[in-house]
Amino acid sequence: MMRKLTHEEIVLRQSKKCDQPPLSFCVVLNNIRSLHNVGSIFRTADGAGVEKIWLCGITGYPPQSGIAKTALGAQDHVPWEYRQDGIVLLKELKARGYQIVLLEQACGAISHDKFTLKPPVCLVIGNEISGVLDGWLELCDTAVEIDMAGIKNSLNVAVAFGIIAYHIRTKLTNGPRPIYCVITE
Repeated sequence: MMRKLTHEEIVLRQSKKCDQPPLSFCVVLNNIRSLHNVGSIFRTADGAGVEKIWLCGITGYPPQSGIAKTALGAQDHVPWEYRQDGIVLLKELKARGYQIVLLEQACGAISHDKFTLKPPVCLVIGNEISGVLDGWLELCDTAVEIDMAGIKNSLNVAVAFGIIAYHIRTKLTNGPRPIYCVITE
C-alpha cells in the first residue's frame, strides 16, 4: 500500500545514503547573476551527488544570504571553490582528464540525452542571459542543450541544470536506483 513517508522516515532514509561517495562529476558556474539560482544549483547538486561546484566570475558564493535561502544548507555539504578566471580552471580540469560539457545553445550542440559521457565530467553553465563567454567554447569537448517545445527558447538556469545533472547521474550510476520505503510500524 502506498503512503506518504513521515519527515522522520525521510531523514532516516537520507542519512543512510550520505555515506555514498560523490560522482566523478563537477560543475562550473560562470557569471550566474542570481543568488537564488546559485542556491538552487547547490541544492540540486547535493541531491545528484556532484563532487564539487566551481563558482567563477560574478557568480555569488556562500555565505551570501540569497544562496542560503534556496540551498537550504546544501552549500555547507557540497564542496565548492571560487575562481575569478574560469578559463584557467577549465584548462586545469581538462589536463586532469575531465570531459568538459557545455550546457549552451550553440552550433553543433546535441540533445542532452544523446551525448556520450566520458567520466570524469565537468558541466559548464553560463550566464542566464548571455551564456558562457566566447573564449570558453574552444575549451569544451561538447555542447548539449535541452529541446524546447513551447514558445520560450530556454529554461531557467537552475531548472536546466537539474535536468542535465540527473541525466548525468543516471549515466554515471548505470541507471536510476530504486528508492525503498522505510516501514516504521
